[in-house]
Amino acid sequence: MTIEYLELSNYRNYDEIHIDFSPNTNIFFGDNAQGKTNILESVYITGTTKSHRGSHDSEIISFGKDYGVIRALFNKNDVSYKIGIQLRKEKRKAISINESPIKKAADLLGIVNVVLFSPEDLQIIKSGPDKRRRFIDMILCQVDKEYLFSLSSYNKIVDQRNKLLKSLKNNTDIKDTLEIWDDQLVRYGSDIIRKRKEFIEKLNEKVYPIHSSLTGNDDKIDIIYDCNTDSEGYKEKIKENLEKDIRFKSTSTGPHRDDIKINIKDIDVKKFGSQGQQRTAALSLKLAEIEIIKEYTGDTPILLLDDVLSELDMNRQKYLLENLGDTQTIITCTGLDEFVNNRFEINKCFKVSRGSIQEVNNE
Repeated sequence: MTIEYLELSNYRNYDEIHIDFSPNTNIFFGDNAQGKTNILESVYITGTTKSHRGSHDSEIISFGKDYGVIRALFNKNDVSYKIGIQLRKEKRKAISINESPIKKAADLLGIVNVVLFSPEDLQIIKSGPDKRRRFIDMILCQVDKEYLFSLSSYNKIVDQRNKLLKSLKNNTDIKDTLEIWDDQLVRYGSDIIRKRKEFIEKLNEKVYPIHSSLTGNDDKIDIIYDCNTDSEGYKEKIKENLEKDIRFKSTSTGPHRDDIKINIKDIDVKKFGSQGQQRTAALSLKLAEIEIIKEYTGDTPILLLDDVLSELDMNRQKYLLENLGDTQTIITCTGLDEFVNNRFEINKCFKVSRGSIQEVNNE
């Protein structure tokens, strides 16, 4: 998969821009706070419908404007997909595929596959469980429509159940209706648990050889699914925790409480790993993400590297850039010295300054 061009209108600090990409390596360089990350964010939105920063649509639209637009042309297995997204302040975003509107944003998922690696991802090992669940969910939602449906349904049911728990104080008669929601929780939650287990098995298959190459076979990495509850006994555990749920007005049982543990040499790298071990583990997970998407879809995702090279030492930089293969890559950085000094191939180079983009000769 490749992106051929990108057009933005009223998007953050860009009034109107058009960018033609190389199918190989594209570098956007410039000082901080000039708009480099905004380019990657817009590409990420075309694949996932969401900002990797967690921004709302109204925050992405240029100041003083009522709407912003993303247009992009992708090539996937020799088939063209023209994606149009209009971000609106007061309404849900409007999305079109090949100029035909779609009713649900979720219908876009699976067409454009992207992997984004930012400095924040280096913290995925040390952050809370929600970051690691998001790592799993964002991959599976791109490649598995059934998982996307189950996760969306499950999250809505958890929200509804929590509202009921908060209402029990004033209306105890509705307590009996909780069982209806509990049955739905078990139905969709069990699907999520099953697919996450399958994913973790596949992740271990992919991440082990990558991590071994990065470390010289010194450290064995193992990803462990820390499941809040298993499918068997799920309903019973919900019943056991009912009084606690009523007391705290929140659902305490289910995959929304899951985590994954990353062990190196059987030691929890989050708690006891060095900074180098944590960064290598995070890099390994991201490279494994590319391989998993390839296996699920039969297609190579677009790789977005947001100023991440400066966070890696020379050996890890070299490994990353030399193992991209046929992956189209879009990289942001503050300067080109590292690429030039190490003779990494650059196919297209763009200078970003104050919301303007200029293609430059990188020789």
